[in-house]
Amino acid sequence: MPILTVIRPVITLILARRRVGAGSMVTMVRIGIVGGTGYTGVELLRLLAAHPDAEVVSITSRAESGRRVDDLYPNLRGHYDLAFTDPAESDLSGCDIVFFATPHNVAMQSVPGLLAAGVRVIDLSADYRIRDHQVWSQWYGEPHTSPELLAEAVYGLPEFRRSEIADARLVACPGCYPTAVQLGFAPLLASKRVDPGSLIASAASGISGAGRQARINNLLAEASDSFNAYGVNGHRHLPEIEQGQGDVAGGAVAVTFVPHLLPAIRGIHATLYARLSGAAPDLQSLYEEWYAGEPFVDVLPAGSHPETRAVRGVNRCQLAVCVPQDRDTVVVMATIDNLVKGASGQAIQNMNIMLGLPESRGLEQVALLP
Repeated sequence: MPILTVIRPVITLILARRRVGAGSMVTMVRIGIVGGTGYTGVELLRLLAAHPDAEVVSITSRAESGRRVDDLYPNLRGHYDLAFTDPAESDLSGCDIVFFATPHNVAMQSVPGLLAAGVRVIDLSADYRIRDHQVWSQWYGEPHTSPELLAEAVYGLPEFRRSEIADARLVACPGCYPTAVQLGFAPLLASKRVDPGSLIASAASGISGAGRQARINNLLAEASDSFNAYGVNGHRHLPEIEQGQGDVAGGAVAVTFVPHLLPAIRGIHATLYARLSGAAPDLQSLYEEWYAGEPFVDVLPAGSHPETRAVRGVNRCQLAVCVPQDRDTVVVMATIDNLVKGASGQAIQNMNIMLGLPESRGLEQVALLP
């Protein structure tokens, strides 16, 4: 392997850290966003506008090329003096970090070239989350065009992969459902307290999880005053969930995953069920100790019930655990904002780790309530 290929990521990291910390040098991390018109793209813009060390220098969109960002999103007026550019005409090689807030099969076309140019990448799509390219193709219905990068890509769930994320060139930001489900089940699986072959995850997401697109099911008259399951026979997040939970458990797991559409804009509520493998231990203490010191996981007091509104707009997961009627089934409840801890906020959390910044930098917001 050429020596430049080996040392380029190290040089990039050193330069990025210098940009952050040196007063007389460039003081901001240069950020590019590919796919800036969707909900995760605008959420990146909202959060990065308050990040003291980040400067968005390029944002792309084929459909909106030439249009000002604050024209499409008036909430960003006064925060950005940028227009969308066509990705085919955008040079992102001068960026320190490039975020892909795109549908699947977009990032994999461009990521190899960016990595070769020394740019570090955080992909919010599913292109690099699943390590086996054949499994990826099975669920996404097409060949993976850069399978050679799957082994290198680091799965960006900071609570489990912090040290690997710090040195990564390519981070695959987890999906929203997998974030809530994995954070909820992990202490039970790692401590061998439950049967890994009979896990159940019943989770509901706000309609923004479907993306910013014109679909009948997303219309106000269709989604309001209704609640329904979907993807019960197979959802694309299932292999991601089982892969991540298998890593924590140290072996294969089986999850019955049932997603639902919640008649709300933001939020995920996951109710998780597992069969205890022995006498019920002090699960409250287990969860509190497991997540002690984690800045973005909040284990609520015993008897609590997390609410989606308590995490709206913030990069936080709230958890509660109980064993109803002291029987043999443990119930874990997990709530996140699907656009923040489930996507863009977690992506920025990963960026902070990659750049050696405080992990909560730019992510100290208080939840919006009511």
